Amino acid sequence: MEGASTNRRNFLGLVGLGAASLASGGVLAGCSKDPSSKGSATNAQQAAGLVPQFKDSTLVQPDVKGIRPMADGYVKYPTSLVDAISEKVITSGKPVTATTPWWGPAPPAGNKLNEAVNADLGGAINFSIQDGNTYGDKLNTMLGARDVPDLTCIPGWEVAKLARFSEGVHALFEDLTPYLAGDKVNAYPLLAGLETAAWQDSVWGGKLMGVPFPTDAPYPSVLFVRKDVTQERGVADPTTLDELYEFGKKMTNADKGEWAFGDIWLEVQQICGAGGSENGWMKGADGKVVHRMELPQYKRAVEFMARLYAEKLVHPEIAASKGGDVTTLFKGGKLFMYGTGGGSWKETWRPAVQINPKFNMQAVKVFGADKGQAPVRWRTRPAILWTFVKKGLGQERTQELLRVLNYTAAPFGTKEWELQNYGVEGTHFKRDASGAPVTNDLWVKEFANQFIFLGGRPPVVVGGPDIPTYAADFVNWGNDASKYLETNPWDGIKVETPTQMAAIAQPTEDKITDILKGRTPVSDFDKVVSEWRAAGGDAGRDFYAKVLADNGR
Repeated sequence: MEGASTNRRNFLGLVGLGAASLASGGVLAGCSKDPSSKGSATNAQQAAGLVPQFKDSTLVQPDVKGIRPMADGYVKYPTSLVDAISEKVITSGKPVTATTPWWGPAPPAGNKLNEAVNADLGGAINFSIQDGNTYGDKLNTMLGARDVPDLTCIPGWEVAKLARFSEGVHALFEDLTPYLAGDKVNAYPLLAGLETAAWQDSVWGGKLMGVPFPTDAPYPSVLFVRKDVTQERGVADPTTLDELYEFGKKMTNADKGEWAFGDIWLEVQQICGAGGSENGWMKGADGKVVHRMELPQYKRAVEFMARLYAEKLVHPEIAASKGGDVTTLFKGGKLFMYGTGGGSWKETWRPAVQINPKFNMQAVKVFGADKGQAPVRWRTRPAILWTFVKKGLGQERTQELLRVLNYTAAPFGTKEWELQNYGVEGTHFKRDASGAPVTNDLWVKEFANQFIFLGGRPPVVVGGPDIPTYAADFVNWGNDASKYLETNPWDGIKVETPTQMAAIAQPTEDKITDILKGRTPVSDFDKVVSEWRAAGGDAGRDFYAKVLADNGR
């Protein structure tokens, strides 16, 4: 999808923008690469009986309570941390091997951050940290050779590319159902704090196969505005599609090098009411399965977005075929509104306010196309990656590895969370006046999310003295937006889509982008949809309808 970030270097801050999240905004996604795959789905009722019984592992009470699935918010870093795990979790003396991705320079194999966490664990985790940009190639080699470590971390966007993964997962990895289903998870109480939907997303073929890393927020995109600039100019946030257009006219002045918008395509679709959280699919008012592209609301969104490009209300660098650096343009006052993952809010706001203290990045309250019309908010997949346990290691070793994953799932506000995220005070960080960790160059060299990736963690929104309203701003926005979250008829069903649909995904996206950017006329839209239906869209509809019927929905 044009405009989507493919650099996951700042993974934790940008999970809302990652491929797994943006799949909700695509035409077709989550497809198997097996050329003969007909698609598959895990029975929802069966999956519900396999997952752990949820028990909130929040040990430090939040300042702003999120309405699930929105995360809780903390205005500032807690001054008193909780010791969540007092006993050592690795008791065999045997090192644990683990493979994880990282989008940055690989840290040294022996480093003080690893040593400190290992000491707290009671034994060593020996990491093989691989380049995230080529991680899929590494996984294909590992899985093909059936040579996997004790713990293997696999992102959702890579699962979609791995041939016959739905079969290979059972051959290579341990069935965790006997260890974690229902109240069995009580032996691993921090894993019980990961949300149920993420666990349901971890079921393959009727078995609980992985430990999930839940997404930070359920929203694939948020509409951001330079509130400091718009307030100064007396321009209000839009509350209808017409007002969004007027915002574009008021905030664009090409002679001054200012344009209103970056990419807001995902937002415009939702504002117009084009639903379809399940890769664009939904049930229509008549109960039949329909794709977002077939809705009049989607066509209205296409026409509106094409108008913004035609009238040059989108920054020319964003409108260009290769796109531009929207964050830099936004911080530099070259554009004033764009849509992106909510996880990037803090990553953008915090450094900007150091340079410009007046800089105020806010999320526009969600709105519908017309007065009185409710918007639709899509939902992301509940899990963004998984950690799998090597098959055949025996009960005691499997339990030990699950204790490791329980440790790495420690929530915000615990000593374990701080150690894994920041390292050792005085070595990797110092505290600012508020008590929050401030990392140094050694941390940059040694930290690669290596422990965090292994055991998920309950999502959290954490502010600080430099952006004191951030936590409340984000959580309150998310709580309001939750009223409009789309109900996904396939919730709780792990759908692996037919290969035929994968082949038409990117070409169809490209054709829509050509229409939006004026390279082909809007009048071609109906033809694009017809071609999509003939090339696999109608077959996809039959597949998704059968999945619902098989689940009694």
